[in-house]
Amino acid sequence: MPTRAEIIAFDDSPPPPGADPWVPGAAPGTGIEMTEPDPGWPQRYEELAARIREVLGWRVLQLDHVGSTSVPGLPAKPIIDIDLVVADPGREQDYVPALEAAGFTLVIREPWWYGHRALRADEPPRSNLHVFGFDSPEPVRHRIFRDWLRGNPDDRDRYADIKRQAASEANARGEHVMEYNARKEQVIREIYQRAFAAAGLLQE
Repeated sequence: MPTRAEIIAFDDSPPPPGADPWVPGAAPGTGIEMTEPDPGWPQRYEELAARIREVLGWRVLQLDHVGSTSVPGLPAKPIIDIDLVVADPGREQDYVPALEAAGFTLVIREPWWYGHRALRADEPPRSNLHVFGFDSPEPVRHRIFRDWLRGNPDDRDRYADIKRQAASEANARGEHVMEYNARKEQVIREIYQRAFAAAGLLQE
């Protein structure tokens, strides 16, 4: 399990020299599609979760609906974000072939960043599936952020505003999704600080 210090710290270090997180043939997409909240998103997560659990079985140590589609009332790209925790994300043979058979495609490999892998499902329901190890702090942060936004409408609305602004600016400049994410980063970190403080994680 990650420590308190690991949860409240963010690893912003760049990839190692010459490293590319995108697997051959994959690249970040442009054209940020922002849609209004859809009450059907939780059900789409359940459909995807059932598919993942069916092919991975007990290799699923934890599975969570995260990201904007997991927060009622929040606009989002119509793509279901899911965190999958496995014993060792570096052992791709333990989960990637099974997920590929279930309609997912490996697009990102970042062993230097919490062992992160990402797979994408383009057939409805569309999904980004993020894979981490059990000792990674990132899934913990994602759940804290999700739950904070669910319980704090003011921060949810503030995040909605920056999402719409970031999408508009990124689309106007032809930027890709990683640049869109960067435009939201300052507001995200400010919200995290309030969530961490409320959870008692910032106490010495």
